[in-house]
Amino acid sequence: MKLNRRTFLGTGVVASAALSAPMVMASGKPRVVVIGGGAGGATAARYIAKDSKGEIDVTLVEPSRKYYTCFFSNLYIGGYRSLSSIGHTYGALAAEYGINVVHDWAVDVDREAKTVSLAGGSVLSYDRLVLSPGIDFVDGAVPGWDVTSQNKMPHAYKAGSQSELLKAQIDAMPQGGTYCMVAPPNPFRCPPGPYERISMVAHVLKEKNPTAKILIVDPKAKFSKQALFEEGWANHYDGMIERVGPDFGGDNVSVDPDAMTVNIDGEVTKVDVCNVIPAMKAGKICEMAGVNDGNWAPVIAHTMQSKIDESIHVLGDASAQGDMPKSGFSANSQAKVAAMAVRGALTGSKVFPAKFSNTCWSLIDDNDGIKVGASYEATDEKIAKTSGFISATGEDAALRQSTYEESVGWYAGITADMFG
Repeated sequence: MKLNRRTFLGTGVVASAALSAPMVMASGKPRVVVIGGGAGGATAARYIAKDSKGEIDVTLVEPSRKYYTCFFSNLYIGGYRSLSSIGHTYGALAAEYGINVVHDWAVDVDREAKTVSLAGGSVLSYDRLVLSPGIDFVDGAVPGWDVTSQNKMPHAYKAGSQSELLKAQIDAMPQGGTYCMVAPPNPFRCPPGPYERISMVAHVLKEKNPTAKILIVDPKAKFSKQALFEEGWANHYDGMIERVGPDFGGDNVSVDPDAMTVNIDGEVTKVDVCNVIPAMKAGKICEMAGVNDGNWAPVIAHTMQSKIDESIHVLGDASAQGDMPKSGFSANSQAKVAAMAVRGALTGSKVFPAKFSNTCWSLIDDNDGIKVGASYEATDEKIAKTSGFISATGEDAALRQSTYEESVGWYAGITADMFG
């Protein structure tokens, strides 16, 4: 299948410029190209390179020279972390593991020729392609909002400058003002993420702006860790947070970024900060590669191979894989399964049965940490949940502090696992 080349959304670069570019090839070794340097892509690149001991040529394509993790970005908004503490670079992957790290946009995939075109003009050839591009937003998901509105109404669901902007807007709110979040519909990246963010915003406002109000406009009838969050909000931020669910118009919302208003089922509310988190879909390169089925890319659970093209593996948020949530922990877990499958296919190394795990921690207030998680196995139909756990309401303070400290240790461990 030969796909049409086109302009990559948001880059302003026409991919056809790569047509006359020289082919970048490694000689003699199998070639793996990984697109996306987050929890899935960086982990996959590192494990393929590390465990193949130089037998596979690995190229990682990631436009950002410093990657800011979405997980723990809410803690930056809440004042618990610095921005620099959630930023990571790729030097160790290049220096210690021999990975060719290319900071550029992937703008086209030719599945027939097995090539990836880059905005800068290079063309990379591959034997296996790993796609881990994270999320993009569904056009028109929130009427009145699109990506050109993100400076007035930030999403902050891709960490970095958007996180800085949202934090600055919260800090600049007038006394007694209103912060509004338009929450996303399922499925979306990090199911507890919007509600941890509400907790972190409330933490900041309780200290700096205690008469401020928080309004959540939510199209979902229920959400991850709901009882735990609502208990925590009552304990720490009583009277500050109001949630409007679908029964009261939370699924019928539009915004006006110029007027800074939110229309909830016909009722217009003026707000001071509006954090719009739209419906999500797989990162654009999955669509360009033709491996999507609707908004997401379906995969074979045993190997994370695309169900449309088995020379392509799709990881993390972008994949439609079954029961696992879209989280950094999930992407890291899936990357190790994919890396093992890629090594087996290209070098004949042993491939063990796929096992997956995930934990999502959230912070509600000082040392009040909660978590949810599960173990999973690969079946012929999907990644299937085999067991799970969740924090309980009414836990004592020592246990909640231990849960938060556990999350800090996990963050250090997973980022070392990703970036070396």
